[in-house]
Amino acid sequence: MDPMNPHHAKASIVVIGYDDAAHVADAVRSALAQGTAVREVIAVDDHSTDRSAALLDTLAAEEPRLTVIHRPANSGGCGSPRNDGIDAATAPYVMFLDSDDVLPPGAVDALLGAAEEHGVPVTAGLCVRRELPSGREMPWERALYARRALIPHPSRRLRLAHDTLCVNKLYRTDFLREHGIRFPEGRYPYEDFVFTARVLAAAPRIALIPDTVYVWNVRRTADRLSISLDRADIGNWRARTEANRAAYEILLSAGEKELARAVHTKFLDHELRMYTRELELRAPGYRRAWWDLTRAYLATFDATDFTVNAAAPGRLVARVLLASPAPRDLPRLRELAARPARLLPPYTRASDGTPVWSSDLPQVTLDHVLHRPAHLLPAAVDAELRPRARGTLLRLRLHELYGRVAEAGPTSVDVEFIHRDDGRVGLRGTAPLLADRHGDTWSAEAPVELPALGAGTWDLRLTVRFRDGASREVTAHARGGPGLLRRRAIPDVHHGVLGVPGVLLVQPYRTHAGALALRTASGWRGMTEVVYRRLGRLLH
Repeated sequence: MDPMNPHHAKASIVVIGYDDAAHVADAVRSALAQGTAVREVIAVDDHSTDRSAALLDTLAAEEPRLTVIHRPANSGGCGSPRNDGIDAATAPYVMFLDSDDVLPPGAVDALLGAAEEHGVPVTAGLCVRRELPSGREMPWERALYARRALIPHPSRRLRLAHDTLCVNKLYRTDFLREHGIRFPEGRYPYEDFVFTARVLAAAPRIALIPDTVYVWNVRRTADRLSISLDRADIGNWRARTEANRAAYEILLSAGEKELARAVHTKFLDHELRMYTRELELRAPGYRRAWWDLTRAYLATFDATDFTVNAAAPGRLVARVLLASPAPRDLPRLRELAARPARLLPPYTRASDGTPVWSSDLPQVTLDHVLHRPAHLLPAAVDAELRPRARGTLLRLRLHELYGRVAEAGPTSVDVEFIHRDDGRVGLRGTAPLLADRHGDTWSAEAPVELPALGAGTWDLRLTVRFRDGASREVTAHARGGPGLLRRRAIPDVHHGVLGVPGVLLVQPYRTHAGALALRTASGWRGMTEVVYRRLGRLLH
């Protein structure tokens, strides 16, 4: 073996794209930059109508390792071009890359090293979601890739069913071909759900590594949103449930009952909560169609799916849906679906004292909250922030929850404002929690020096501390209507000029999940930019 080239160019990287001339070259270059481990980069252009095809041909003329496949007609999805790449690959291993993403340096070396060391047909590493333009990175399935591991059978690590991405993995090419593992052809949103299920159903040994091997670029302001972001049409939800259903059936047919159940667990804890948080934003027709589709899909689940594995909030949302034929309690469901979950009042009990969702849905019991540890309770905290020139106070109110909060004994709350883009802490403080005279709420007030935050978008994070030393991290429910959540200008001594105070433009607002957050713009310039952006939206 050549010590300068230990992998002997063993990887084929398949890059797929459609009408993405702005990014496809960066994706291809990131694959070529992996070095001698890459035998070839196969770029599959799905009959683009922009400059993508010509751009790829120009790159191929300069780079002998780049091969371009031009599809004669657009497939309508991601599966067919990836299948073309599998068919064309000549290297022992294959990896997939989307045209708007990139591979970080050393990704293929890290994956190949683990694949060769353990002799496994599948090796997987960490993917990070990079929010653009801010650049903030969020690990995908961080716990799964916390350390190196060799999984002798997928059923030994059920969390593998949650990582439905196909792009953060290296596959042995002959493994895919021998088992006939391919993507669904044509237009099939969430095709990677099905592909991943087919891989797991083949029961491969899998090596996991903690290295970052894929950068998933998230562009929420793009002209054409990615499938995972384009959730405003009911067809997206229908496709998602159908892909989950197909993945479940594939695994069940292969005799992998626990992995199949893990698909349902993922749906309850991830997809159901994510779409529930957004349901209030949708039109009544969408809500009704979504409710009907979701109830029909949930009706196919086993009773066990609602009692084990999945986190309690997702199970409870599902039970409310199944118990009600029409949409209801959307604000409360939105808060329950948040991360971490918030269960807002009212806290109703059945005639026998059992905690229930509401008096007219007594069959949806909440008795699990009577046994949950304090640090897992879906505690509800209301928050109100009124920016003022002479000092701003953050007012918080923690609600009782069937006697559990009083039992835990809340003593104080830590307050942090976290920058949305880079994750830094702008302000932090601690305030005592004082019980009101009825004993069913606890209140706290914390001073907030808003000018010290500077410009940006800030999320409020709270940690409630109890007398036994336990704590619960929560987010706060934003109280108040437009009168409280409106933009204000306050003096900003931190950004003044020649001793004259500047201006900080401040707007508390409610996120999609109902939490309190804050937007700030520093100085007259920042204020002007906000006004111009607002005018631009009105004019367009």
